Amino acid sequence: MKKAECETAIRSLATKWARETGVGKSDHPSFSSFKTWLRETGYAGYLNFRSVAGHNYDAEAWFDDELGQNWRR
Repeated sequence: MKKAECETAIRSLATKWARETGVGKSDHPSFSSFKTWLRETGYAGYLNFRSVAGHNYDAEAWFDDELGQNWRR
């Protein structure tokens, strides 16, 4: 899958995950929990893309950005 497609999906899925699990921005959302949810719901394929920094790093950055957690970086 192309990185741009995965970014769009991860950002959208991060918001969906937060809504479904009731996690708010002030709850310090867990990327690890989000990855588990991706695997359980059949979306893990969006973590398979080429990246210089690594797919986990990029996906976590998108997750943090989408859920307002950039202060952690």
